[in-house]
Amino acid sequence: MKTNILAVIIALTLTASCTSKVNESDVPKAIIESFNTNFKGSIVESWDKEKDGGYEAEFELNGVETSATFSTDGNLLETEREIEQSALPTSVNEYVKTNYEGKSIDEVAKITTGEGIVKYEVEIENVDLIFDDKGNLFN
Repeated sequence: MKTNILAVIIALTLTASCTSKVNESDVPKAIIESFNTNFKGSIVESWDKEKDGGYEAEFELNGVETSATFSTDGNLLETEREIEQSALPTSVNEYVKTNYEGKSIDEVAKITTGEGIVKYEVEIENVDLIFDDKGNLFN
């Protein structure tokens, strides 16, 4: 278990260090068009360029903190939306209660890939745990 958590921490640290803020004018037109098609009426608060060349947009959608990641050619790769803890599958809440007793959840998000696959992210004291749509922890 400790190995899995360490792997998640390392991966997130590497991911965080592999992005950089960019101006919207530096984002390829195909990505801007894809964002506007997928999130009509939303305004990007910030853009990040990913190490792989893709881009992430941070914005609000219907009053909910949201981010979307796009490939270099403008394909929507995933959308991450902040959700309430009560919206998590029961098994996720049970896992957190059992394995992180006394710890508070800092943030909860629902991730949907471009293919429609749903995952959940739970942040507890700077550790991100990722679960599948049935509430199973990803290894």
